[in-house]
Amino acid sequence: MPVNVGILGATGAVGQRLVQLLDPHPEFEIDSLTASEDSAGKSYREAAKWRIDVPIPDHVAEMTVGATEPAAVPDDIDLLFSSLPSSVGERVEPGFAEAGYVVSSNSSNFRMDPDVPLTIPEVNPDHVDLLEVQREERGWDGALLKNPNCSTITMVPPLAALEEAFGVERIDVSTLQAVSGAGYSGVTSMEIIDNAIPHIGGEEDKMEAESRKLLGEFDGAEVHWLEADVAASCNRIPTLDGHLENVWADLSEDVSPEEAAEAMAEYPSADLHSSPEPLIEVFEEPDRPQPRLDRNRKDGMQISVGGVQTTETGVQFNCLAHNTLRGAAGASILNGELLVKKDYV
Repeated sequence: MPVNVGILGATGAVGQRLVQLLDPHPEFEIDSLTASEDSAGKSYREAAKWRIDVPIPDHVAEMTVGATEPAAVPDDIDLLFSSLPSSVGERVEPGFAEAGYVVSSNSSNFRMDPDVPLTIPEVNPDHVDLLEVQREERGWDGALLKNPNCSTITMVPPLAALEEAFGVERIDVSTLQAVSGAGYSGVTSMEIIDNAIPHIGGEEDKMEAESRKLLGEFDGAEVHWLEADVAASCNRIPTLDGHLENVWADLSEDVSPEEAAEAMAEYPSADLHSSPEPLIEVFEEPDRPQPRLDRNRKDGMQISVGGVQTTETGVQFNCLAHNTLRGAAGASILNGELLVKKDYV
């Protein structure tokens, strides 16, 4: 039987991607949609300014959008995917967990809370068991699980491969991030055309903290963050989709470019529907990956790496992922699949 799921914040950019990915999903069935008070009571077709390049699924288009509150969500919903703005998520997500709903959330609120798992299923699936601590400490019948920021998701799987094989001591990253990461109205055309913006508010802090939590060790009671310095510089460029990142990693061992590339190429996928095989595609060409050419690889869920070379202290490489698929909606769905597999749903 499929798992009945709902989407909190279903009319936004990430909410629309969730609809797109969940509609054909073999494990999940969309049974509930919520949005703001302005949208509640309307059909999804009326409420959502659909901006995905595939049609709205017919049965979803005719669903009535509900209010974003536990009383408006049917009791038989097994799993909620949240794409709410963080200010809204901070206010309402605990209420859903307290009411007994399991929430897989893309919103940035609570990611750094010590009892909230922050997971990429291919990297740290064991961290999901922090939910046991969360339920005990907060008295929730439900649960709240987070995926990281879209820019963090891009670089962490390759870094996880290097950490496992050689040990990572320091990480420096400079990002070239697509405009879709700011939402449809986040960056005006007059700001970004013929331009690059060397600042994305709060993004650098997220990358620096989230990567250390993701690469940390869970001892059954808490997550011990990776003991490595992380420094990020985040930049917006006039690309529609796909975050390209230049990464420098200081390693505990001397390695060749071939050894580093092999470690990343062989890093395993998860045994989950949305996890691609291979997880990381490593290019030999020095001018790859590129957003337009590589962001949609494996339905937008693969990480692409190229330009692997050694430095005096480790390696440098470029990496790319689709920021609204692998980096947002797809990440939440992967976490939902992990929750099902581990019997939290």
